[in-house]
Amino acid sequence: MSSDEILIGIGLTVFLAVGSQILARQLHVPAIIVLLPVGFVAGAVTDAVVPDKLLGPAFEPLVSLAVAVILYDAGISLDLRRMRGTIRRMVVRLLIVGVPITWAVAAFTSWWLLDLSTQAAVTLGAILVVSGPTVVIPLLDFVRPAPTLQRVLAWEGVLIDPVGAILGALVVHAIVGSAGPGNVVGGAGQFVGSVGTGLLGGVVGACLLWLVLVKLRPGEVLDASAQLAVVLLVAAVCDALRDDSGLVAAIVMGLVVANRREFELPVRRPFLETLVQLILAVLFVSISATVTPSSLQGLVLPTIGLVAALVLVARPLLTALATARSPLNRRERALVGWMAPRGIVAAATASTFGASLVSAGVPEAEKILPVTFVVIVVTVCLYGLTAVPVARRLGVVRSTESRPLLVGDDPWVVDLAEALRDCGLKVLVWAGQEEQRRRVVDSGLDLAEGELLAAATGQGAELEEITMVLLLSDQDDFNALASALLEAALDGQVFRLPSREPGEGTVAPYLGARRLFREDLTGAALDERHRAGARMITRPASQGVEAGHDLLFVVRPGGVLVPSSDAAIPALEDDEVCVLLTTPGRADHAADTGRIDRGHRRTRTR
Repeated sequence: MSSDEILIGIGLTVFLAVGSQILARQLHVPAIIVLLPVGFVAGAVTDAVVPDKLLGPAFEPLVSLAVAVILYDAGISLDLRRMRGTIRRMVVRLLIVGVPITWAVAAFTSWWLLDLSTQAAVTLGAILVVSGPTVVIPLLDFVRPAPTLQRVLAWEGVLIDPVGAILGALVVHAIVGSAGPGNVVGGAGQFVGSVGTGLLGGVVGACLLWLVLVKLRPGEVLDASAQLAVVLLVAAVCDALRDDSGLVAAIVMGLVVANRREFELPVRRPFLETLVQLILAVLFVSISATVTPSSLQGLVLPTIGLVAALVLVARPLLTALATARSPLNRRERALVGWMAPRGIVAAATASTFGASLVSAGVPEAEKILPVTFVVIVVTVCLYGLTAVPVARRLGVVRSTESRPLLVGDDPWVVDLAEALRDCGLKVLVWAGQEEQRRRVVDSGLDLAEGELLAAATGQGAELEEITMVLLLSDQDDFNALASALLEAALDGQVFRLPSREPGEGTVAPYLGARRLFREDLTGAALDERHRAGARMITRPASQGVEAGHDLLFVVRPGGVLVPSSDAAIPALEDDEVCVLLTTPGRADHAADTGRIDRGHRRTRTR
């Protein structure tokens, strides 16, 4: 291809990758559902996006490096301190039981239905062990299962990618190694050599990351760039020494960064996550473009049979064995048994490992990539279209009710928490001062344990069930810093009070966050009004907001909490409840009204 055609091909590939993600977001479906057919169609109608023709022999090394970056990012997510107790036991059992069962069922079925050679079938079985967070987590966001289910499935998806990639690499090395010298000992030597190279490279890479990130501290943007540079360099050197050992090195580096305290630097992930999402999208489009319509001839129906074996035999069987005698009930176990789509690591490893086996002369190895492509398409569509109705049918969907976490040490914060609780919400309160913590407990409210900033980085109290964080401290910089950390660690919304003076503070003026209430209702102003006799009351929205009162929140049917602010004042409906701040001059009457209204709301919601 000419240089102009290569430029157009690269630009078109990136455009299709990003455009597919935007379209998927508009359609409210996982991006992979759009990326796969877009790449396949683009590869069928034009040569401009076919990576073999666009990049030639550079395509396979680039795929290997891209997968290394993806696995490094997956490794960073493996903070083992956040996987405790029952959840850890269930996830470990799902991996220990699930990997061999899935591998055996996939290998046998592909050998039987697709007429693959034993070597190709064993490799395909290892590749199809993976599921992956890039598909599972977006599906869980749509399904919104119970918190325990959410954590178990998310952790399984995060952990199974590196396990499957390592397993696939080891199988390929064993096959290629034994085929070369013609004996098992030679294959075992290749196997051990590759693992050892990857482990050594991971240790060296972790030391380089420690030097750059901990000692030099290059800053937020360069921090992510430095990680990318080190991962690419170490993975490339390892792969040059031993094929695919860079994947092992990348996982080791990610695990070290995730679980060593020295690497806990604030606000490091957003740029790297954006880069990984772009790499994922480009890989999906590029790999899908290599699958030609002719390569699928005679494979689609047998592969659907393979999918049926994975969905109806392997997954239910491993779930039954792994979750036996676990705290999950029968309905929850059924949902775990109905959630195992395949994702980008399956596609990338099939492309890389399949090509390696083809080069080694392994019979039927050229079928590995198209079969994996069909498995990914069918499983993603199957689970993507059925996960929500199945979860609803089983009754394991999480309630839409808000569960706010209130953070603050002033007495008015406890008053607000009591008002929200009396609206029927499950409120959690975090306070730093011992006196205020005692008052929270005495009020019958749930007290969040641990340090807030530690919780934001995954070291303290579990926050997975929290849907909203309200930062109500009178310290503007604390609110701003905590909002930045919590937004990266929490799926829900994070709000903070307005700053006392615009532009004041060391951190607050430079960190954006959703603001609560009117601009003049700062922490100091709220505390002053509360000390003067103002109180938090609840009142049916049908009665309106009395003059002199301030609308703080609206509680909608189903327990959905909506904050009020200058930027967004909620429209009121008759079946909603308002949380108001009274005027100091009418404290006694307001308090009586508040008690009556709270009891009224409690009767309605319960």
